[in-house]
Amino acid sequence: MAIFDFLKRSTRASPTSVSAITINSPGVVTVPGYHLLSDAPEVSAAVGIIAGLIASMPLHLMENTKKGDVRVRDQLSRKIDIDPWTLGTRSTWMQWIVETMLTEGEAVVIPRTAGGLITDLTPAPGATLYRPTDSETYYARYKDIDYDADSILHFRFRPDPDYPWKGIGPEIQLQQVVDSIIQTAQTKTSYMSSEYKPPLIFAVNSDSAFSDSKERSKFVKSYLTRTDPKEPLVIPADLISIHQAKPLSLTDLAIKDGMELDKKTVATVYETPPFLLGVGTFNKDEYNRFISGPLMRICKIIEQELTKKLLLSPDRYWRFNPRALYAYSLQELSNIAKTMRDSGLMTGNEARNWIGLPPKDGLDELVMLENYIPTARLGDQSKLTAPTEKEEPTNETQ
Repeated sequence: MAIFDFLKRSTRASPTSVSAITINSPGVVTVPGYHLLSDAPEVSAAVGIIAGLIASMPLHLMENTKKGDVRVRDQLSRKIDIDPWTLGTRSTWMQWIVETMLTEGEAVVIPRTAGGLITDLTPAPGATLYRPTDSETYYARYKDIDYDADSILHFRFRPDPDYPWKGIGPEIQLQQVVDSIIQTAQTKTSYMSSEYKPPLIFAVNSDSAFSDSKERSKFVKSYLTRTDPKEPLVIPADLISIHQAKPLSLTDLAIKDGMELDKKTVATVYETPPFLLGVGTFNKDEYNRFISGPLMRICKIIEQELTKKLLLSPDRYWRFNPRALYAYSLQELSNIAKTMRDSGLMTGNEARNWIGLPPKDGLDELVMLENYIPTARLGDQSKLTAPTEKEEPTNETQ
C-alpha cells in the first residue's frame, strides 16, 4: 500500500500515542461462496477458444472403400454438419457441447426421430445421469423423462474413476485457480474504485488522540472526505506536513504476476498455448501442435460418440477436418498445391481449391511436370521411345 511519511507540527495540544492511521486500503478482498469454472474470465476464454475452433471445423461423413476412405454426401451428412438442431446452427450446437464438456465434464444431447429419420439433436442442459443398482445400463433424466444410454448422445470430457460411464471436468485442478482469479479481480476492482488514490496511511505521533476509533473517523470525515473523488485532498498546513508520497501500483500488489501465473495454470490444464490467453507471444509451431494434439483429442470424443450412436453401417464414421485451422500462410499453401500438382497427386482444380480459388475448365486431369501432360500419356513422350532404324543409303546407280 502507498506510504505517506508525515512530520507532525507541534502547534496544538500534546497528542496521545498512535503510530499510524489507516485511511483506506483494499488489502486482500475475500470473495465467499462457491464459484463455477465459467465465472473466471481466463477459464471462460480458454473454453471459448477451444469450443470456437472445434465448432468451425467441417464434420465429414466418411466411408471405408477398397481404394481408401472417401467422403459421403447424403441427407444424414448434411443434417449433422449443417442443421442438427432446429433452434440453432451446427456451430452453436457444437459450441454448446464442447463448452459444457470442458466445464461440467459431460454434455447430453437427445436425438429426436420421425419415421426412422433424425429430425433433431436437442441439447439437454441439466440432464441428470443415474444408474440403478445391478443395472446393465444407465439413464439420463431430462424434463421428467428417462432415456437409456443407447438413446442419447453422451459426450464425456474425462471418465470418472469411480463411475467410468460418467464424465468429469477439470474442476478439481482449477477450483483453487478460479478462486484466486476472482479474488484477484475483486482486489483490483477495490483498488481502482478507492476514493483515495493511492490508498493512504498517515503516520502520526504515538501520543496522538487518534487511538480512539471515533476520533479517526471524525478526522477522515473532516479532512479526507470529498464530494468529488477527483478533487485533491486539502489538509490544514498546521495539522500535517507531507514530506514524501509513494504511489502504489498493481505491480506492487503482484496482481500482474499472479494473473499471469493463473492464466498459465489454466492453459496447462486445458493444454492450450499460453499466448491464446494473452501470456507470451504467438508461436506458429506451438499453435499447430495444439491443433493436431489436444484439440483433435477432444474432437475424437465427439467423432466416436456420433459414430457409435448415429451410424449403423460398420464402414462409415464421422471425422472432423482440421486443415482450415492450421496456421498456414498463402505462400505455404501455394507451394504445397504446386508441389502436389507437379507430382501428379492433385489436379489443377484441387490445387485451386486448396488456396480458395474457384475451379476452371480443363484442370480436372492429373498432370506431371514435363510440359504438364496427363499422367496416362507420360510414356508417349518421344524422348522415352526407341528411335526407328533408318534405311542405309545405297550406292547403286540407275
